[in-house]
Amino acid sequence: MSKIDDLLKKHCPNGVEYKKFGDIANIVRGASPRPIHSFITNSEDGVNWIKIGDVSPGSKYITSTEEKITEEGARKSRFVKEGDFILSNSMSFGRPYIMKIKGCIHDGWLAISDFEKYFLPDFLYYVLCSSSIQHIMAQKASSGTVSNLNADIVKSLELPVPPLPIQEEIVRILDSFTELTAELTAELTARKKQYEYYRDQLLSFNNVRGGLTFASSESVRWMTLGEITVINRGVRVVRNQLAMDGTYPVYQNSLKPLGFFDKFNVEGNTTFVIAAGAAGEIGFCKDNFWAADDCYFFSKTPRLNSRYLYHSLMNKKEFLHSQVRKASIPRLSRNVIENLKIPVPPIEIQNRIVKVLDNFDSICSDLQIGLPAEIDARKKQYEYYRDLLLSFEPIGTVLAKQASKQASKQAIISLYQYVYGYVEVMLGEVATISRGGNFQKKDFAESGVPCIHYGQIYTRYGLYADKTISCISNEAAQKQKFAQPNDIVMAVTSENVEDVCKCVAWVGNEPIAVSGHSAIIHHNQNAKFLTYYFHTSMFFEQKRKLAHGTKVIEVTPDKLSDIKIPLPSLAEQERIVAVLDKFDALVNDLSEGLPAEIEARKRQYEYYRDKLLSFKNAG
Repeated sequence: MSKIDDLLKKHCPNGVEYKKFGDIANIVRGASPRPIHSFITNSEDGVNWIKIGDVSPGSKYITSTEEKITEEGARKSRFVKEGDFILSNSMSFGRPYIMKIKGCIHDGWLAISDFEKYFLPDFLYYVLCSSSIQHIMAQKASSGTVSNLNADIVKSLELPVPPLPIQEEIVRILDSFTELTAELTAELTARKKQYEYYRDQLLSFNNVRGGLTFASSESVRWMTLGEITVINRGVRVVRNQLAMDGTYPVYQNSLKPLGFFDKFNVEGNTTFVIAAGAAGEIGFCKDNFWAADDCYFFSKTPRLNSRYLYHSLMNKKEFLHSQVRKASIPRLSRNVIENLKIPVPPIEIQNRIVKVLDNFDSICSDLQIGLPAEIDARKKQYEYYRDLLLSFEPIGTVLAKQASKQASKQAIISLYQYVYGYVEVMLGEVATISRGGNFQKKDFAESGVPCIHYGQIYTRYGLYADKTISCISNEAAQKQKFAQPNDIVMAVTSENVEDVCKCVAWVGNEPIAVSGHSAIIHHNQNAKFLTYYFHTSMFFEQKRKLAHGTKVIEVTPDKLSDIKIPLPSLAEQERIVAVLDKFDALVNDLSEGLPAEIEARKRQYEYYRDKLLSFKNAG
């Protein structure tokens, strides 16, 4: 059972209370002294003047400002103190920030204060960032002629107000996601610097690095681009010729495609330079594309690896930007590109350089792999679990479908598996447990419906099976209970405590009938993993407490729901099963005549089985 579930049951068993934001916080609009330039000051005694430009993308806090206003200007504005929230109410409306300084805000902000009785600041921040609240604010702000998020809209928001212990636990979990993303972002920044360093070193060709000679001066020629390749200008297309998606991207005045065309004029694996707009930007496209008239591309030549050319131009990017004419539309002349000199080593050296730099570039830039992909995945994961954790059941309501509640439970389990590596759950949280049917051994038939009798589990089956030993007639099967593929069949009646609850994972492809004195465990986990766990000493200690009887020992199937299981992710379950399967095969495949070896391997197997399935308590 998750800690959040425990806290919800303890503090708000009937659901979480929702309140209108305006009833539990003070929400007011900022104000601007006018004309503002009359109140801007360079004095150290001035008051911080907070603008949208003072906030870096993705930041949570306001920590500094570029400008200050006079005391008189502050009296005509709206003052906010450290710990207050400010909310942008135009343009990028709805974005919350927490004040780490005090200052004044203009009328493009809303100020939120006096909420401390109901919210932890970090919890309120996550609530206001959640997809549901952001969607409501965007919807209401866009209902007028001009998109504007006024104070009345924010006051009308209905927010969940769980008890503080629940807020603390949710903040702790979500902080772990944001900390990981911050670490990955810092790692990405370091890798980009590393890439740039090695790129510059490899492409400088000063002959000696660290006392090592890596290329003779004769082997590297410095040539202009006009000498070594043909520089081509693209062909103009207009927007109404393009589609929003399609086969061939069109590059015009940006590295972002202008649109898509049904033709291409440049083959893939070609380097190009933008000549207008985002002038001086360098691109490389692996696929065929259309170069428009503000895009210069380079013809392929046997002497020049096109990808090497890309890295060489990236090394000259600062120079290219310095040559851009700053006009209404920035432009880079063809002449600058043609006369740019780059080092041209033999093609085999170019190929090696490309291999090294592409590895760095993939880590730093590739959206499918490397750190950008990891950061993007973590952000999406964070947003998913943020919205999940902040979706509470209001007081007095019940979820419409049990399936929805179960899906939420599974999501929480997945969250804890991610944060801690595993989560301890009750079997009933990941499985439904039902009793078997009522057929007996006398009902066996030579053919018909495959079945498992509880007595056979002790004597005829191992840990798992994909075929049954016996069948019952179609007539007898009509009144029976069935196990589905991936279910576990457990014998719950035995002559002793040691054997009771012996089980077999059914990994066949069809449903099978199950006799009485059995439990059918239907679940969404790795069946073999659970079966291995049901043979551990940890499970034995729990089943012993559930067992009752003297001559005949029984465990009531319903009681199995309370069995605690340390549950790792499905991927980790699969890895553990693979290890244990190897030990199991080693033990059972040894030929007769090696009893000592068999005994030693069995002890080793049992040791590693219990070791692999025993998890350290995170608490």
